[in-house]
Amino acid sequence: MSRPYFKHRDRHREERRYENAVYILDYLEMGNPHDIHPEHRNKPFVQGVGTKYFTLLEAMPLMAVRIEILERVDLEYPSKLRGIIPITYSDLTAVARTNLPEALRRIITENERVFVEFFNIAEPINIRLHSLRLLPEIGAKTLDTLLDERRRARFTSFSDIKDRIKIDPVKALVNRIITELVGEEKYYLFIKPRDKTAIYLGYLEKLYGEII
Repeated sequence: MSRPYFKHRDRHREERRYENAVYILDYLEMGNPHDIHPEHRNKPFVQGVGTKYFTLLEAMPLMAVRIEILERVDLEYPSKLRGIIPITYSDLTAVARTNLPEALRRIITENERVFVEFFNIAEPINIRLHSLRLLPEIGAKTLDTLLDERRRARFTSFSDIKDRIKIDPVKALVNRIITELVGEEKYYLFIKPRDKTAIYLGYLEKLYGEII
């Protein structure tokens, strides 16, 4: 059985980014007459966020299947969902946008080891800007402290980062990911941009040890 995937095209090549599961952000039992996909205008569908690459998507639940908001649903066979379609942040309902921060928080905390490593490996983008400065809680002074601390010893947990740097790393990551999902950024740490002029830094691939 092949894995579910979503194709993202950039100027150089077509890439496959696999999502194995999704957190449900909204469940529209009666459909949405204003949805851009005709099949979702009068039939039940869900909106969700992928647990690996933060892919936003819509899908239809199987008949007689109950879906809960913020439920984690596997996309591998047999899944509760079918007809999976990638969407953008602007396609999300108000309910989905409200639930997105909590879903991202759960994904990040469930993958603590992966995202702690980001603070250990993040590099300068150029001589004027460090990747860590893209996180909303990290200013110039905090960056200096963080770099000094990780030279002394690698970070081992979110609590370790919080104790040594005095920031909430999960909150910082959640806020940055939402900013990148909204779009209109020059640099992207985690979300592959739709704008071909934007610069994708590919940290998820680095953290997962993947070459796509």
